Amino acid sequence: MLKIRFQRTGRKNDPAFRVVVTESTNSTKTGNHVDVVGSYHPKTKHTVLNAESIKHWLSKGAQASGTVHNLLVSKGIIEGKKVNVLPKKTPIVKEEEPAEEAPKAEDAPAPSSEEAEASTPSEEEASAKPVEEELKAEEPAQETPTEEKSEEQKPAE
Repeated sequence: MLKIRFQRTGRKNDPAFRVVVTESTNSTKTGNHVDVVGSYHPKTKHTVLNAESIKHWLSKGAQASGTVHNLLVSKGIIEGKKVNVLPKKTPIVKEEEPAEEAPKAEDAPAPSSEEAEASTPSEEEASAKPVEEELKAEEPAQETPTEEKSEEQKPAE
């Protein structure tokens, strides 16, 4: 599969990139590429892209990497939304909370449409308060640290 991606060139602390079409199995460090379709200098924001070649390779089935895709979208060569290249970490969800909520939902039958119309918000709030109280009651009490045996209570050696 062909990919359109960056190939780093330039000196240490002075990056410059070629936009190349290469086989996906090739490393970016190797010089094996099918076509050079542009260049990008991130410090100066100088970009040279051959739009015709890029559209040609995309029509042939080449896939743009995430960063190259975002560059092409910002330059107007292709249409679409930018890709989130560096997604944020998702928060860790405790497994206990969904387990507690699932049985409660199964125990209570779903109200019919007539009952839903008859119920008022005050009834719903009243039913929600005992659930909160139950959760507070389920929290374990703080454990007191156990006292260590003093030297007097230790057996003599």
